[in-house]
Amino acid sequence: MAFEDADITTRQRRQLADAAIAQATRGEWEAAVDSNRLILELGPDIDAANRLGKALAELGRHAEALEAYEAALERDATNRIALRNAERLRVLLASTEAGRNAGRNGKSRLVKAPANLFIEEMGKTARAQVSTRSGQDALASLSPGDAVELVATGDELEAHAGGHAIGTVEPRIATRMLKLMASGNRYEAAITALPAAGSELTIMIRESFTHPSNFGTVSFPTTGQVGGGVRPYIKGSALRYDDDDESEETDEDSEEVEELDTTLPEFSTEPDLEEELVEEP
Repeated sequence: MAFEDADITTRQRRQLADAAIAQATRGEWEAAVDSNRLILELGPDIDAANRLGKALAELGRHAEALEAYEAALERDATNRIALRNAERLRVLLASTEAGRNAGRNGKSRLVKAPANLFIEEMGKTARAQVSTRSGQDALASLSPGDAVELVATGDELEAHAGGHAIGTVEPRIATRMLKLMASGNRYEAAITALPAAGSELTIMIRESFTHPSNFGTVSFPTTGQVGGGVRPYIKGSALRYDDDDESEETDEDSEEVEELDTTLPEFSTEPDLEEELVEEP
């Protein structure tokens, strides 16, 4: 009887794991959260904890995502997926809290963007010019690395820093982003360069969440990608499970490697699919 119960539990785990991976592949992050939580109710599971962290991070629930990765580290303190993403989440949460504290103290709320935002990724990131409204005066308090919030205002895409509008993103990129944002995509950005003179600064923009209705649509097409052609599953979400130079080592970390890539980060049963899923799923 005990053996039968064990067999049933094993089948349940595998079925739920397959469902969680498929849901992440389709960008159904809420469903992926539920599936991975069900697996964890059956007992500790490092892969499920990592997948749960990825799904929660994709939903912007960063504190919960950190808890999931820390749970994975309780079972295996050397797990590369959990180590990398837990560290990135701690930095992100610390930056957010610092910004809130600065605001409460009446100080500038400018915060630094996480370092992985500056990693360029085809179709996923783009550099854009921001035309400021007040020339150099608007740039005096800014510096490279400051986080920028992108806000849709009518037919313009405004860039905000420290809680204030600093200018508008160039139409070449803003027009496409506005359509994708209206249908659910989310983006993060940061200043990469300030002008020596003039009233424009350069920002790096990264797609941090792809709405299921936009799967297959590239945010930033390169030459030859007309109308936002189809892309493979891009690895670069806000939080990536693994680094590109270690992609060949993923088999060691997990039975179900989620190599949906493509290219994410960041939340099939092929050998490369679990770690990438934590990196992207």
